Amino acid sequence: MAQRGVRRAVVIGGGIAGPVLGMFLRRIGVEVTIFEARAAPAEQEGAFLGIAPNGMNVLAELGIAGVVEARGAPCAGMRFENARGRRVGVIDQRDAARRFGAGLVMIRRGALHAALAEEAARRGVAIRYGARLEDVDASDPREVVARLRGGDEARGDVLIGCDGFRSRTRVSALPGAPEPGYTGLIDFGGFARCPGAPVEPGWNVMVFGRRAFFGAFGAPGGEVWWFHNSGEPAPEPGRAAPPGAPGGAATSEALRERILAQHEGDPGWIGDVVRATPEVLGPWLLHDILTMPRWHDGRVCLIGDAAHATTPHAGQGASLAMEDGMLLARCLRDEPEPEQAFAAFERLRRPRVEAIVRQARRQGSNKAVSGPVAGWLRDRALPLFLRIGAAAQARVHAYRIDWEERAA
Repeated sequence: MAQRGVRRAVVIGGGIAGPVLGMFLRRIGVEVTIFEARAAPAEQEGAFLGIAPNGMNVLAELGIAGVVEARGAPCAGMRFENARGRRVGVIDQRDAARRFGAGLVMIRRGALHAALAEEAARRGVAIRYGARLEDVDASDPREVVARLRGGDEARGDVLIGCDGFRSRTRVSALPGAPEPGYTGLIDFGGFARCPGAPVEPGWNVMVFGRRAFFGAFGAPGGEVWWFHNSGEPAPEPGRAAPPGAPGGAATSEALRERILAQHEGDPGWIGDVVRATPEVLGPWLLHDILTMPRWHDGRVCLIGDAAHATTPHAGQGASLAMEDGMLLARCLRDEPEPEQAFAAFERLRRPRVEAIVRQARRQGSNKAVSGPVAGWLRDRALPLFLRIGAAAQARVHAYRIDWEERAA
């Protein structure tokens, strides 16, 4: 049963955190409306991601793990290679269900967004597309108002910002919060059919190249899902992407050639996969938020990347967002007033998420090297780094939220 102070929730952002939060809030009797800036579900947007066992366990609590698994593919593990194609380590995930209660699932981002939105709507969560937040008015201590582009307003007992690392909620409601920091790495991706690529179905192959990092997943039906990370100087003020990044076929070809040049001398199959890709996706400049003084103010709270943006290097962005949604709903269920619930949520979440953001930043620093000597040193240290990373990953995957436990 919802607490007397929380009957209506305004949720900004309909990606991952928003629908998961909405479904848990409906479970405790809260009326939820999600306001999403995109004009329609983004089923073709982005590349792909992994939902780790800890994230899949959140979906299992909602009863939708099978729905998401059906749109993705189980991942057996990760194999790591150096620029010469020599294997330097393996993280085997085939016994993850036994160890952690669920396995690792790879899924296209658009497919995940669609699955979560459909399930949220089926459970009574209202989703309004084309509703872009302009400002948050929290001047009334009894409610909070979201002012939308075009003059519309939405009122609720609480407002939750789930609108990503560029969060408009954060800018409006917590104006002193730090901006996300650029990590110095850039991301591209794509989907290809390349029968000769040595990427076994169900496995990720990760290559620490001479100048850049390349990851590929063997997806069902013979597709190869891939991503590329490389170092990129901070963009000049006012420029959102590196030279040549705006859309258009010519730009895509220029980006393809740029990626191929950065993998010259690396295993030849990487070039084959990139050439076989109909459209190169990206670029995405990778940002994170190592820490923020606070995630909430009054009746407004941030979750997911809006509060603790992380890079994809730890494979935890989606799963942390899901955990956030579950735990915040539990806190709103158990605490008598919103501000107390938000304070409990932040106290419980901050140590875990900030440790993972730092871990992701460290892992990303190994992906781009400044020259042959740096690459040689990195390759010598990789087996040790991978063993340490595998142990840290296991601890992260083992984390479980007990819905029945009361917020402390």
